[in-house]
Amino acid sequence: MGFIMDGLDAEEYDRQYSDRMLVRRILGYFRPQLPRMLAVATAIVLSSAVSTGLPIFISDGLDRLQTDTTTTTLLTILTIITLLGVLGWVFNAIRQWVTAAAVGNVTLKLREDAFDSVVKRDLSFYDHFPSGKIVSRVTSDTQAFSSVVQLSTELLSQLLLVALLIGYLFTVNVQLTLITLGIAPFVVFTALLFRRIARDTVTQSRRVNAVVSSHIQETISGIRIAKTFRQEQAIYDEFIDVNKQSYRINLRTGYTFSSIFPVLNIIAGIGTALLVFFGGSSAQSGALSAGEWYLFIQGLAMFWFPLTSIASFWSQFQLGLAAGERVFALIDAEPKVVQTDSHPLTEVRGEIEFRHVDFSYNEEEPVLRDFSLTVHAGETLALVGHTGAGKSSLGKLIARFYEFQGGDLLIDGQDIRTFDLNSYRNHLGIVTQSPFLFDGTVLENIRYGTPDATDAEVERIAQMVGQGDWLAALPGGLHTEVGERGTNLSMGQRQLVTLARVLLQNPSIFILDEATASVDPLTETLIQEGLDVVLENRTSIVIAHRLSTIKHADRIIVLREGRIIEEGNHESLLAQNGHYAELYNTYFRHQSLEYIEQAAVAS
Repeated sequence: MGFIMDGLDAEEYDRQYSDRMLVRRILGYFRPQLPRMLAVATAIVLSSAVSTGLPIFISDGLDRLQTDTTTTTLLTILTIITLLGVLGWVFNAIRQWVTAAAVGNVTLKLREDAFDSVVKRDLSFYDHFPSGKIVSRVTSDTQAFSSVVQLSTELLSQLLLVALLIGYLFTVNVQLTLITLGIAPFVVFTALLFRRIARDTVTQSRRVNAVVSSHIQETISGIRIAKTFRQEQAIYDEFIDVNKQSYRINLRTGYTFSSIFPVLNIIAGIGTALLVFFGGSSAQSGALSAGEWYLFIQGLAMFWFPLTSIASFWSQFQLGLAAGERVFALIDAEPKVVQTDSHPLTEVRGEIEFRHVDFSYNEEEPVLRDFSLTVHAGETLALVGHTGAGKSSLGKLIARFYEFQGGDLLIDGQDIRTFDLNSYRNHLGIVTQSPFLFDGTVLENIRYGTPDATDAEVERIAQMVGQGDWLAALPGGLHTEVGERGTNLSMGQRQLVTLARVLLQNPSIFILDEATASVDPLTETLIQEGLDVVLENRTSIVIAHRLSTIKHADRIIVLREGRIIEEGNHESLLAQNGHYAELYNTYFRHQSLEYIEQAAVAS
């Protein structure tokens, strides 16, 4: 089966839980639903009592009709049978309604906890694990869990029904009852043999469904690139391979669960034949009345169904346990970013100090080694260097998106690991190279990080960016719909919206990670006008590919392979004729006004 399981290994954060641990965890979610579960238990008792009483009364009625065949007796029996049937339906309906409410609340809470854990995971978590698989755990696995919870309530009803029925049958005929009970262990033992196989196949089924979800999500997210490079057939072929793998796994799961019931039915058939034989012999000899024999045959039919349900439950229950295990593994995943305390911050001056910091995204590729740097409060610091030098990593560490492995990172002289992250990030403003907008209006996106801001405050901030000229190009101004991921706006307009979003937050520390790398010169000018306002009296980390966002910085740090190799302002670094001068002549010089004027004269 190796070819079937290819690519379906457990995630790094997956863990094995015993059935007892999982059941205890599941019961913990049901504790708040105790009143509803007591109502369900009451309804189960009443429904089981009625379901058990119905064949008993029919058996008694058959015996009575042998001596009393009047119409009155027949109508009385029919009336009571009808009443018992209606009561059984009512109690069963109440049980299902209340159960649906309880299970719905439990599933809601479990899904909320799973989503909460997803939101709280640090960014390194999403570097390692595909988002589609994570989505699958939050949605389909929690849904599978709720389905098996419904099965559990059915099991309780069946258990009680069997207990009541067996108790009564003992009063009728001990020998036949013992024969019935003697066959039961064979049914249960056979079902338990399927337990491990069912758990393994279901786990693989959940994983392959996550793979399919991940593939579909990635395809839809990158559909524009696929169409640009005419790769529709290629991604379709990839989906066919993934879907065939899913088919093979789910087919195996179906075979596993389908095979248990024929085996159980064979055992039940043998038991039925034995009881019909011994019961018929007892009825012929007069040891049993016709009604009592009917009761045993009817009781047998009622007995085998719940018994096979109870036996197969352990196999089917693996559906819920496997799904619950995947959800709990997501909830219990160990965070990489760990706070040692949670001090709230009401004010941040903005002094940043790296002390001998070591950082890597993985053990094989160190990014920063014994890195030390102090950024003074209110200073604008520009970071330059080739790709992979560690520029963006510094911003991610300041934002506490990733955990550093050695040294200390201090904000205003305090260890960054002691802060309450929510209050700390309230003082951070970050603009990245690839802006992300949520579906909604421009106004709603600007107000995203500051939901209490008024429309007037949002408009004032928007006017500060490029003096508001960019708003005139939007068909609805601030009320323009941006579309999914901001597709209705140009890249430059999206960047202006994200800049306004951060400006509205009024941060103490401002991080611009190549924020103007993907915009045209006109939009860059608009952004630069907004930056002139926001950078004033704030600690700012500028990671840029544009000369305009570097040359006016208070200090420029030149990085190479995670180390500072040069430091100074624009003029002093050019005078050193070192690595910065090389970068300037290679990447930045053509952006300067002098170069443009010389090119114009030459042409």
